Amino acid sequence: MESHNLSDYNFEFPKELIASRTAGKGKTRILHCPKNGGERHILKAPEIVDLFKPGDCLVVNNTKVIPARLYGHTMHGGEVETLLVQALIPAEDGSARYEAQVRPGKAFKVGRELDIAGVKTVVEDIKEDGARVLRFAVTPVELEAVMNREGHVPLPPYIDRPDDEDDKKAYQTIFAKYSGAVAAPTASLHFSEEMLEALKAKGVYVAEVTLHVGPGTFQNISVEDFTQHKMHGEHYELTAENADIINKAKREGGRIVTVGTTSTRVVETIADANGFLKPQKGITHAFFYPGYRYKIVDGLLTNFHWPKSSLILLVSAFYGRENTLEAYKMAVENKMKLFSYGDGMLIL
Repeated sequence: MESHNLSDYNFEFPKELIASRTAGKGKTRILHCPKNGGERHILKAPEIVDLFKPGDCLVVNNTKVIPARLYGHTMHGGEVETLLVQALIPAEDGSARYEAQVRPGKAFKVGRELDIAGVKTVVEDIKEDGARVLRFAVTPVELEAVMNREGHVPLPPYIDRPDDEDDKKAYQTIFAKYSGAVAAPTASLHFSEEMLEALKAKGVYVAEVTLHVGPGTFQNISVEDFTQHKMHGEHYELTAENADIINKAKREGGRIVTVGTTSTRVVETIADANGFLKPQKGITHAFFYPGYRYKIVDGLLTNFHWPKSSLILLVSAFYGRENTLEAYKMAVENKMKLFSYGDGMLIL
């Protein structure tokens, strides 16, 4: 019987192991964790190519991080900050509407008018979780141009520095296509174009899913019995073309290896009891923790995650709590870099 106590998924690490910059695509280290209990060892990222066999299928998330953090001021000149989380249906006059996280909250009362990145903005509504519905006096296309010009990369809360020009490239994966995420699917940051080409040359299939990562990915679990935690919803899509690639690999006996917890959530949300997929889109609230039986995932490449997070629970559901914590201990002892910009682990 697996423990449902959140405190059993804690681990100690020195703060200096939090990566505040990335080593670069293809330049990180990966802890190889054989799922059958073989010995763990640390590889350079490009060396993981050797662990794949022809016919295996890599599933990646092609979401693109938007420069979603915008600064502005109240009509009295007080400074405010918004994180645009979710595009909403435009207003009748065509003006852009967004669900946003804001601070300070007191400046964003319903009906208030603010200046956000030079755009007149009205607070339409306050949601249960405190998020605001904002209406901007520009069209969605014009707002996108404002974001690209004035917006900041929404780095994770534990990276203790302002974003800069380097982050625009560093925090975007080589698979990024469709705008909508406010956090990168960071396991994909380990891949360089050269690694991808080497995998394809070897006969490894690459399939794409889309899951727009929301700020809820950093949401803390506030209950000790984590089964009571309510998971945030995130928009996902799997196209017919990509469902076919994954199903073909599965039928031919290839291993389905998801890159990141986001790709994992999509395929496990959609998979039927036999582990096959149909094209689908929607919002997933999937929450995987020990005791969950994976339907389709045979391997997982993921980063090291924050203690007591929903993400470390997802990994523990796949690899076991003790194995996961032992792997984390080995990573810390070997001074591997942790979290979004850090090193990773490949459980195969």
